[in-house]
Amino acid sequence: MNRDLAFPPGFQWGVAVAAHQVEGGNRNNDWWAWEQQPGRIHQGQRSGRACNWWEEAEADLDRAAGLHLNSLRLSVEWSRIEPQPGHFEQRALQRYQQILQGLQQRGLEPMVTLHHFSSPLWLAEQGGWENPETIDRFARFVGHTVEALKPHCRCWCTINEPNVYGYMGYLEGVFPPGKSDPAAGMRVIRHLLQGHAAAYRQIHDLQPEARVGLAHNMRILDPARPDAPLDRWAARLLDHVYNQAILNSLTSGRWSPPLGWGPVPGLAQTLDWIGLNYYTRDLVAFDPGQPLCVRRFHAEGAELLDGGYGEFYPLGLYRCLLRLAELGLPMYVSENGLPDDNDDQRPRYILAHLVQLWRAIQQGCAVRGYYHWTLADNFEWAEGWKLRFGLIELDPKSQERRPRPSAALYGQIATQNAVSVAQIERHAPGLSGETTLP
Repeated sequence: MNRDLAFPPGFQWGVAVAAHQVEGGNRNNDWWAWEQQPGRIHQGQRSGRACNWWEEAEADLDRAAGLHLNSLRLSVEWSRIEPQPGHFEQRALQRYQQILQGLQQRGLEPMVTLHHFSSPLWLAEQGGWENPETIDRFARFVGHTVEALKPHCRCWCTINEPNVYGYMGYLEGVFPPGKSDPAAGMRVIRHLLQGHAAAYRQIHDLQPEARVGLAHNMRILDPARPDAPLDRWAARLLDHVYNQAILNSLTSGRWSPPLGWGPVPGLAQTLDWIGLNYYTRDLVAFDPGQPLCVRRFHAEGAELLDGGYGEFYPLGLYRCLLRLAELGLPMYVSENGLPDDNDDQRPRYILAHLVQLWRAIQQGCAVRGYYHWTLADNFEWAEGWKLRFGLIELDPKSQERRPRPSAALYGQIATQNAVSVAQIERHAPGLSGETTLP
């Protein structure tokens, strides 16, 4: 490689966060209640003050601006805005207005997610997303929220990772409500997609110029033995169930099995953009002793991420972007990152994935921005404080912060709107020898 990799003018360099993981004190949602139950969270840890954003978000906004980022993806907490059914808390909306204004004042364009895993307790008690009435309740919440925040936001993400929400809460049982019920999981994903469609229409009614999308988690699922027909079948099956069925349903306006069958009025053409949350890949083998006859594992000898989180596989970002490009929509990498407490992998991870992102753009993929997960270490759901995803190290007790070396690297990339040869030679020298690069 003999030249820097420049990104398009106006490319958005950001970080992504989620309300429950950073705000602290979200006592009125299903995740706070989940944390109180023994055995639900790693070592019984709790979110507590999290990153203390509800009181002091502006300090981290300064840190993001200090890295010369130009965007930030965040979410709003439904249980703060609508603590009881039909009661909308103006003080909460005013606080979100302050945060969004703070972003704009610092040159950070907001992308606001309206549902990022957590739900009000009152909604959970009424069945949560298993209950079809939640679709209209979500649309009502979205209407009040967007009406209040639209002067400060043009880019909205309706739902974060409906597949992860459905599988982790209703198949794996490690997210609330902790069920192992495949039929309920598929029903929940259907309702999330219908909630997305209702929110899309609600937002455009209130703000016609808005850009509205959804963040979709994709995981590369390759056959363990490409020459084995049963492994190829197992990989295709799992890929369809996890990655493709949601995309098929959104674009065709018809349920794609196993989500269901038949048309879905109002679902098609409800994406102005699509977000990709990408982290890793699995190998897949046919195994009649496992559910769906499918077994997932890591490639032998693969470099693994901290905490068993997955395989270091940057090529997967390129592959996913080429696949999403078939939708003909603008794209964002709405999440990409890794847990890395001592920062020994993160600089190389960032560079390797950005090289693949640059390749995808050269192939015509209309990628508008990249959001690293995340700014400072936060409460990582069922893993508690075990997995450290932050560019900035956080002590959740003292709230002390210390930038990791990768923070400076990412800030340099954002400043120059390019990945430089010097950065690759210093942090990821192996990349310069790859034949796929210029």
